[in-house]
Amino acid sequence: MPIKIPDTLPAFETLVNEGVRVMTETAAVRQDIRPLQIGLLNLMPNKIKTEIQIARLIGATPLQVELTLVRIGGYRPKNTPEEHLFAFYETWEEVKGRKFDGFIITGAPVETLDYDEVTYWDELKRIFDWTETHVHSTLNVCWGAMAGIYHFHGVPKYPLKEKAFGVYRHQNLKPSSVYLNGFSDDFAVPVSRWTEVRRADIDRVPSLEVLMESKEMGVCLVHEKKGNRLYMFNHVEYDSTSLSDEYFRDVDAGVPIKLPHDYFPHNDSTLPPQNRWRSHAHLFFGNWINEMYQTTPYELEKIGSGD
Repeated sequence: MPIKIPDTLPAFETLVNEGVRVMTETAAVRQDIRPLQIGLLNLMPNKIKTEIQIARLIGATPLQVELTLVRIGGYRPKNTPEEHLFAFYETWEEVKGRKFDGFIITGAPVETLDYDEVTYWDELKRIFDWTETHVHSTLNVCWGAMAGIYHFHGVPKYPLKEKAFGVYRHQNLKPSSVYLNGFSDDFAVPVSRWTEVRRADIDRVPSLEVLMESKEMGVCLVHEKKGNRLYMFNHVEYDSTSLSDEYFRDVDAGVPIKLPHDYFPHNDSTLPPQNRWRSHAHLFFGNWINEMYQTTPYELEKIGSGD
């Protein structure tokens, strides 16, 4: 089944042109099934780009999914028009009475700040607590994963001497995990962050299980059975050009930045990069959605009730 998003959302036309099936409201109501309800708390400055990246992966599932775009109430990003926010987004305060099968919390360009210095930290803490009673499965990404694992377990983040930046080989540590079904033993994942969490801190928490790891970049994916929470510290959702966009942005701004590791062919930034992680990104999101579908209550109101 296709993903259901507003017809006028910029992602709609992009996904149609890519061959991703999308569904209008009119077509959706004709199907006598309950679509999976997935919320996307989008903390990224360029919200339109992130919407497309996530919707592309969710839209590849054979299940019908309804995507709700959510934003922090009192914060206004600089790189997304306000009319877009008001047209397509709801604040968390507006949706907090609802139940969701899945909820995605993205990264944000605030990772060098202490958590208490982030302007919306108090609201985000309330959202994390809310997911325990109103969401069947939560997927936290990059800074969202660091913030979540710190909020629930006190696992700290550490500043890096230089940016972890590029495409790195990762290992499948738990082939039997439902979230890694079909994964290779070794695969590429884009990395872009200034901080890290460390395996030693995670291993001190019995409820946390490391599923993916890189010898060079450390922990990538952690699963927590309680609350069906996933912490993805890197960027499987990235487009082919996401790392090059970041690289040339910093070069143009005069910010010191190294060439992204193992990204441009022959380390030549004039050559277009090749996407070597797309298939595993689709696998991961497909596995997450399938596990959600298999285990979520049919009646949304029962989510969080323990039934």
